[in-house]
Amino acid sequence: MPLTKLQFQPGINKETTSYSNEGGWFDMDKMRFRAGFPEKIGGWVKLGLKSFLGTCRALHAWRTINLDNYLGLGTNLKYYIEEGEGYYDITPIRATTAAGDVTFAAVDGSSVLTVSDTAHGAVAGDFVTFSGAVSLGGQITAAVLNQEYQIATIVNDNSYTIVARAVDTVADITVNGQYTPTPVVADSSDVGDGGAAVVGAYQINTGINTSVYGNGWGAGAWSRGTWGSAAPVSALTDTLRVWSHDNFGEDLIINVYNGGIYYWDASAPTPLDQRAVPLTSLTGASNPPTVAAKIIVSDVDRHVIAFGCNPLGSSTQDPLLIRFSDQENAADWTPTTTNTAGDLLVGSGSSIVTAIETRQQILVFTDISVHAMQYLGPPFTFGINMLAEGTTIVGPNAAVAVDDSVFWMGQTEFYVYNGSVQKLPCSVRDYVFSNFNTNQIEKVYCSTNTSFAEIWWFYPSANSDNLDRYVVYNYEQNVWYYGSMARSAWIDRGVVGFPIAAGLDGYLYYHENGFDDGSTSPATGINAYIESSQFDIADGNNFSFVSRLIPDITFRNSTATSPSVVFTMKARNFPGGAYLQDDNETVTKTASTPVEQFTNQVYVRLRGRSMALRVESSTTGIGWRLGSPRIDIRPDGRR
Repeated sequence: MPLTKLQFQPGINKETTSYSNEGGWFDMDKMRFRAGFPEKIGGWVKLGLKSFLGTCRALHAWRTINLDNYLGLGTNLKYYIEEGEGYYDITPIRATTAAGDVTFAAVDGSSVLTVSDTAHGAVAGDFVTFSGAVSLGGQITAAVLNQEYQIATIVNDNSYTIVARAVDTVADITVNGQYTPTPVVADSSDVGDGGAAVVGAYQINTGINTSVYGNGWGAGAWSRGTWGSAAPVSALTDTLRVWSHDNFGEDLIINVYNGGIYYWDASAPTPLDQRAVPLTSLTGASNPPTVAAKIIVSDVDRHVIAFGCNPLGSSTQDPLLIRFSDQENAADWTPTTTNTAGDLLVGSGSSIVTAIETRQQILVFTDISVHAMQYLGPPFTFGINMLAEGTTIVGPNAAVAVDDSVFWMGQTEFYVYNGSVQKLPCSVRDYVFSNFNTNQIEKVYCSTNTSFAEIWWFYPSANSDNLDRYVVYNYEQNVWYYGSMARSAWIDRGVVGFPIAAGLDGYLYYHENGFDDGSTSPATGINAYIESSQFDIADGNNFSFVSRLIPDITFRNSTATSPSVVFTMKARNFPGGAYLQDDNETVTKTASTPVEQFTNQVYVRLRGRSMALRVESSTTGIGWRLGSPRIDIRPDGRR
């Protein structure tokens, strides 16, 4: 009997059963489709040996006039500039005390110091740098005191505790994303208070890393029910720390979601030793917003745009207000007859969630609608109109632009704007949203991998507070697939030749680099597999017998001496029944030469009403792409 070619439709379909999806793929992990055929995704390696503090939720790469390659990354604890595999802390300063406002108190035999500072305004986990202190008299020397500390506990509004540590920089004591100082224990000689010249420089308050929900009195938005009533459903009680950032020339503007706006001057002397400063502190600053949900620098017309910000003359945030600076001037936000500063008010929704710039316009997303913001020129500067209402978006990082199209994840759907707003048909929609931790929905992160025409959404599965899974839309092949991977932020290749992603371990990774998992040393293999839906002959009326498999696979560019994958043929008697038996055979590249040589054929003995094919690998140094394997299959009776 002639051999039967196994050629399946690209993409994963989880909207039907495996049996009804005959001729397609049903399950996979760490695989993609290229020209309609499945292949293993690329590996990842660490970007340097140092780690950063906190969970990264924002990445932005650019190159300066001097050709310095910078990567901005915002975490729930700090904002860094990565350069040359080092992390430089540019987190803005919230407040600096007058000399003598800060005093220390030590206890013999303890490394815990109590710091007194009236109305310090700090929260647990904040960072403060002390200067001007003198020794307490014993082990707690001036050098121990005059450095950066993370606040351990808040005693009250006027005092807090820190853990005295050995002299070192925070960058050097950050290991696997954790602050791991070596404590210094006070002795009976440490009776001083640090002297009368101590100054404390407080960085902006740190943010939460996990969304916190409540349903008691006061949970949720003001006026959402009758006086004293509990929220009928769980409501967000604090804001997840998310950043937005963009270039103003070679400089950087950064914004804490629903917080302050700051400016970092890349052309300053020793810029990596400088911190970002409030926009209000710039020379010539005129009424810039002090709070916003998002900032963008318009590429076409060079306005700085703040979304969900405070109005002119007020410090209260208006969640639907858009303000923009004068053209080519990040400091001047006061509208006059001689500049192009101004504002717009969105007329639908309760708050602006995010905004995405395309080549022709800026899409503005509220909680229930989408609007297009376009540059009109003087005297109005910008105009805005509604594109769609009744849509949703899960968070500030859930959308991405590809040319003039914008893709985003809603609460139960995927959407695309390509001239009009449409729901994006998705063959894994139920699979994604039925296993989703909606309490952490704001963490969803979307980005592109344009080398493969892919849009990636990282999302939290039902039993995870972190982004541990991903779903991919391939916009060239119009197919969907998914997998598991713990990444909190992602940026496409650009300034560097690889996509860069942030792990939950405090490290950045170059992706599509090699074939292995570089989070360990030595690197480990990636467990990648793809499994077909069931297939049969004669609609399953007859049993089938498979006696031979002719593999078709390439191990192009693999670095392993003998790369191999495992082919597994599975058989079932009924669509919902268990697989009866597995015949596993290894297909091996037998020569380490550019001419690939494969196992010619594999003999198996497998009988059932329906079959499925699974191909997988888990060893190092292997890259592979599946073609069209063939099997020797024939009818084998009805019983």
